[in-house]
Amino acid sequence: MPEPLRRIFWFVNKFFMVPMFRLGLGFLFGNPLSGYIMVIKVRGRKSGKLRLAPVNYALQDGMIYCISGGRRSSDWFKNLLANPRIELILPAGAIYGAVEEVPVEDVHRLALIRQVLKNAGFAGYFEGYNPNTISEADLANKSADLPLLRIRPMGLGSGAGDAGGWAWFWTVLLSTWLAWLIFR
Repeated sequence: MPEPLRRIFWFVNKFFMVPMFRLGLGFLFGNPLSGYIMVIKVRGRKSGKLRLAPVNYALQDGMIYCISGGRRSSDWFKNLLANPRIELILPAGAIYGAVEEVPVEDVHRLALIRQVLKNAGFAGYFEGYNPNTISEADLANKSADLPLLRIRPMGLGSGAGDAGGWAWFWTVLLSTWLAWLIFR
């Protein structure tokens, strides 16, 4: 992906997508055009600070799969390798899970990569090909260095309505509006 486009994605993700999920509005952004998005919450490998990264995903057999489009250079990917216990904010709720990289030899790897790229909507095309029509051989060649991650759900995570989330904003806003209506 060209650097200017990467910068645009970084800006939109940090200042729009992450806040929308923290406000509990992530469900509004899952569709075939914009893609199906979740937010990964992982500890920084150097700072220890909580980092949030929106990524596209696919669900298969009770597992959650995502890819690192920035390959092994993505900070969130490096953080996951250092700390594989993470929380996810999915459009329908939050979970806690363990991450593992799917080995290249896994017979289902290509089908899962294809599904994640299809679920990415328009962003799936930024790999440089159409995930719907690319041949198996070409997909295997072009995704050989593309890390595929499997997340095994282990329990509930903290979501938008929990401590640290921002869904409280709607309660305050609604209460203020109702008070204004009553006392005006």
